[in-house]
Amino acid sequence: MQGQFLIIGSAVVIAIIIVIVGLHLVKKAEKKYYRNKVKNLEIQRNMVASTPVLLELSKVEPIIKNDKMEEKYNRWQERFEIIKGKRLTLIDDMLIDLDVYVDKRDYKNCGYRIAKTEIEIYKVREAAEHLLEEIKDITLSEEKYRAIVIKLKAKYRSLNKEFNEHRELYDFMQEAVEMQLENIERTFMDFEKIMESNDYNEVVHICKALDAMIDHMEIVINELPDILLMANKVIPNRMKEVSNINKEMTEKGFVLDYLNVEYNIEESKKNINKILNKTKELNLEGSMFDLKTMLEYYDSLFVDFEKERLSRKVYEETVVDFKKRLDKTNDLVSDVYDQLDDIKNMYDLNDQDVEIIHEVNKTLIMINDDYKKLIQKDESKSSPYSMLNEEVETLSNRLTKMEEDFDVALKSLGNMYDDEVRAREQLGEIQEFLKSSKDDMRNYKLPVVRDGYYVQLSEANEAIAEVIKELDRKPIVIKTLNTRVDTARDLVLKLYNTTTDMIRTAQLAEQAIVFANRYRSSYADVDKGLTDAEEYFYKGNYKESLDMAIKVTSLIDENMYRKLMSVYEK
Repeated sequence: MQGQFLIIGSAVVIAIIIVIVGLHLVKKAEKKYYRNKVKNLEIQRNMVASTPVLLELSKVEPIIKNDKMEEKYNRWQERFEIIKGKRLTLIDDMLIDLDVYVDKRDYKNCGYRIAKTEIEIYKVREAAEHLLEEIKDITLSEEKYRAIVIKLKAKYRSLNKEFNEHRELYDFMQEAVEMQLENIERTFMDFEKIMESNDYNEVVHICKALDAMIDHMEIVINELPDILLMANKVIPNRMKEVSNINKEMTEKGFVLDYLNVEYNIEESKKNINKILNKTKELNLEGSMFDLKTMLEYYDSLFVDFEKERLSRKVYEETVVDFKKRLDKTNDLVSDVYDQLDDIKNMYDLNDQDVEIIHEVNKTLIMINDDYKKLIQKDESKSSPYSMLNEEVETLSNRLTKMEEDFDVALKSLGNMYDDEVRAREQLGEIQEFLKSSKDDMRNYKLPVVRDGYYVQLSEANEAIAEVIKELDRKPIVIKTLNTRVDTARDLVLKLYNTTTDMIRTAQLAEQAIVFANRYRSSYADVDKGLTDAEEYFYKGNYKESLDMAIKVTSLIDENMYRKLMSVYEK
């Protein structure tokens, strides 16, 4: 028991030692962390203090040649003294206080003051860097602006060379261009004077002025020859050419009023004068665009002229073809429309068929009226051929649509007429079949004809009578007529087939009986069979008679039996 207490006591002591050591290590690490933060702030403060403001200020001293520059230099020194003597000193005090708080392990206040110190260092760094940039803007000005001016001089020399090599292209504007080039040269001289006096504030304005003047002169040198050429030669020549074509085509009967050629030419002359007046002042803004727009307009007129020429040719060909189609359609529709009452009396037309014909006639009347108006426009020369061509094309499309509708009506009428003709033809064929059946039955005098045959004959005669009745009825109901024809044809064909089968069967039976009759006395079975076959035959049972006769024949002659069977099976 005493040993157990010793073990437990030792464990507790060891645990307490571990906790104490752990707490000590944590505090030590925490102190190290804040110490490193303070050291980092000291580094940042030293970087701000090392900003080369004094070095740049020393470069300013030799170039102070006017009051403005001296005033700037004094202000920069004052700002630097504030940064160095006050703001950096304040940061030093804040860093000292931080060391004290870290030593005291007052980490709560330590974190807050570290943040304040970081903000202050950031503000001072921004102030120092901004001051340095302002000073460098002056110390580097000569190098910077001379580089700019060197580029501008190179651009100016190129423009000057271009002008002198092609002076004749600038026509009456040569003197104005020379004066502007001289202004640019004087401005370059002003730049040199200002640079000698180190008046860098004014240098900025001079460089901007040079840049703007040379950019403007670049536009002048590049565009002015083209503007003068277009305004003085190209567009006037194009206007003259367009005016001549317009006059020539008008004399040939073309209607070109809608193009407003003469009015637009006068307006173009006014605009060209305005552009030339602006050009005298070297104001080229919008001039090239306006001239190109004018040129495009006159180029488009050539397309319009050609369109009118082509439209006239197409129109004159199309209107002749259309007139032929219209006359032909007028005659056809007139014939059908004039006979419409007779057609309605002849055939049982439905309302839709009649309505289509009425609508076709109304549409055709409107097309004829519009065609007359079209011809009046052509004769009075009140519309351009492009418009006339569109109108005749529209009329042609309307006529085509009307013809399609009329074809539907004609097809319906044609089908009715064809059905009537076909019905009459089929009636003749059916009557021929019936007559043939009667003649065959009359020529082959069968001993007995069963009642069923006369029923079929009666049905066939009645069906033919119904067809004749439908054909004589006015108006003819085509649907009913077709039904009557189909019925009559089916019944007559049925009678014809019945007649043919009956006669054929009777003939075969008679031939078989005659063939086997010579063996009647020799064979008792033959005699009995033939007696039965004859009895069937005279009672009108021709199929049974043939079956019995063929059976008897098989007892006598196998070859004859096969011949009879092959004919019978057909």
